[in-house]
Amino acid sequence: MPETADIASRAPLTEARPVPAGEAAECRPAPPQAPPAMPPRAPLAMPVQDLRTKPVARRQGGGGPLAARLFVFGGAAALTAYGAVQMYEVISVSGGATWLQYVLLVLFVLNFSWIALAFTAALLGFAALLRRTRPAPLPATLASRTAIVMPVYNEGSARVFAGLQAMHEEVAATGLGRHFDWFVLSDSTQADAWIAEERAFLALRDELGAEARLYYRHREKNHHRKAGNIADFVTGWGAAYDHMLVLDADSLLTGACIVRLAAAMEADPDAGIIQSLPLIINRNTLFARLQQFAARIYGPVIATGLSVWSGRDGNYWGHNAIIRMRAFAEAAGLPDLKGRPPFGGHILSHDFVEAALIRRAGWGVTMLPRLEGSYEESPPSLIDLAVRDRRWAQGNLQHARVIGAAGLAPASRQHFATGIAGYVASPLWLAQLVIGIVIVLQTAWVRPEYFSAEFGLYPVWPRFDPVRALQLFALTMGILLAPKFLGLILALIDGETRRASGGAGRLTLSFLIEILLSALIAPIAMLIQSGSVFQILAGRDTGWNPQRRDDGSIPVADIVRRHRWHTGLGLVTGIAAFAIATSLFLWMSPTILGLVLAIPLSWASGQLALGLALKSRGLLVTPEEQAPPAIARRAGELARRNAARGFDDTDALQALHADAALARAHATMLPQASPRPRGNIDTDHTLARAKIVEADTLSEAQAWLAPKERFALLHDRALLDQLARLRAA
Repeated sequence: MPETADIASRAPLTEARPVPAGEAAECRPAPPQAPPAMPPRAPLAMPVQDLRTKPVARRQGGGGPLAARLFVFGGAAALTAYGAVQMYEVISVSGGATWLQYVLLVLFVLNFSWIALAFTAALLGFAALLRRTRPAPLPATLASRTAIVMPVYNEGSARVFAGLQAMHEEVAATGLGRHFDWFVLSDSTQADAWIAEERAFLALRDELGAEARLYYRHREKNHHRKAGNIADFVTGWGAAYDHMLVLDADSLLTGACIVRLAAAMEADPDAGIIQSLPLIINRNTLFARLQQFAARIYGPVIATGLSVWSGRDGNYWGHNAIIRMRAFAEAAGLPDLKGRPPFGGHILSHDFVEAALIRRAGWGVTMLPRLEGSYEESPPSLIDLAVRDRRWAQGNLQHARVIGAAGLAPASRQHFATGIAGYVASPLWLAQLVIGIVIVLQTAWVRPEYFSAEFGLYPVWPRFDPVRALQLFALTMGILLAPKFLGLILALIDGETRRASGGAGRLTLSFLIEILLSALIAPIAMLIQSGSVFQILAGRDTGWNPQRRDDGSIPVADIVRRHRWHTGLGLVTGIAAFAIATSLFLWMSPTILGLVLAIPLSWASGQLALGLALKSRGLLVTPEEQAPPAIARRAGELARRNAARGFDDTDALQALHADAALARAHATMLPQASPRPRGNIDTDHTLARAKIVEADTLSEAQAWLAPKERFALLHDRALLDQLARLRAA
């Protein structure tokens, strides 16, 4: 057996079956040559950008409406100033404030400014959405070529390829399918997921035919994760395309939406990115239905406001967006940040940075929030959201290293600041609660000091003005909830949306249910995010865990383990607050209740039965559920068909051993192996080789090979040949 990697990469692959007597003498025709898994390479240079040097912008494709920005940021500043004055009046009722009260004032202003900005942006979005617009007609022709790329990472192949096929069919139905090529870009690190993807790809390509232009590529090393996956495609094949439309594994876009995005890019030669607004669909657990309802009813208000004030200095959310290939290649090569993770290394939340760099190069970054037909899914439970949110928290905090990059547009810096503030707000809120408790505790239990260093007739008490405090609380809650009320108003006055959401009564009741459950979940999410921020500041890297997308509950033991300290903190806080003052307990009761109920709330969040029970009563229903988009129905049918094929349920070694044609196709799709440097030993590959040589049967190989060793075996043609020679039992 060949020993070197260079020889191994060229070893033949034989079929795993004995040759019947006499068959060798027969003259059989050679099997037809299968089309290549990838088209011919078309390299495109993608230089790494220098964040310290401002490049020369050859275009002026950016900018935004000044009046809208003055309204949003000026209005938020005015509201924040008013809130700060009112808060000072609350804490200075005794003629002065203690240092703790000044700390409380600073924390309040920081938190209040965050919600004030969201409020003014939502007002702008509400005003824009009051003006009805008709969708642009579907273009009859296109002049460009677009690569539709779907990066995947240990996903279920049944759903991935069902969505891909549904989108492909819809684009073909527009008559413009020849302008689009389809790519599945795999970074999967699990052997079973990798082989399932290949089986699904080969089956779909056979079904659609060679004219479908469907391609598949798997990377051996997922260098720089999703950003590196996309960059590898751009540098290898980008020169063949004018644009690329980037998807997530759960993305679903109608054919009309895809064609309109391509037409919009053609019509705007200075555009670098055009982002659609994905709506959440196909969600049924209680927590996912809350997110789905909120995204559908409130999301357009917030997104439209962001789109209006951003203008051509917009942002990018990493998927369901079309990108000009030239702009991305010349401007979006991401550098590694100095130092180690979590703040150093490769950039996790790459999408914000790519948008900022493309804008810095003079290309426009815009959003089409009114474009219909863009969909995605969401995490099924609170714990699933927390897993994804931990990675997002690290990525957004890492932007503190990028926000000062030379040449960025002010709006791009604001997008970075907004992302950072979204996670810093949680520890700030936690600090505000703690300081408030300490002040009340001081008032209740600490004796006044009459003979202080500065003589006075009366002690300085940390007192509050209860009337002003109540008024300020009402103002804060009004500003916080206003975007939701604005979204509800728009839904109620839109007859089609109102009827499709269950009517005015059910829509309003759904609104109240969402507010109640979100209020209870908010303190749990606050502690989870605060913990994430503290871990990141302590230097703990999150890694990149695959996202769980299927509906399904989490074991109770895991829920208790994740939330027991939240419950304990809620009980301790409640008892302490009640012991200090009844008024403090009542003031903190929503936070206390949410924390005390953390375990049952988290359990309920992932329950399919609870979500479906509300759905059956017409609650938390969205228009896309009452009249599901045709593409969603088709994707569901295809996913059920694909699941019945069992690709995701089959052991990778078993599948390759049983199907010689699959084994040959897999070997053909492998890249040419690079010679191994002398002395550089790959432990997983070495162990895989030793074990596969030692094994006599497939079952022995399956039992002996560890997951990483299986993955190494799948990259070696010689070891695959050895696998094929094993006895089945």
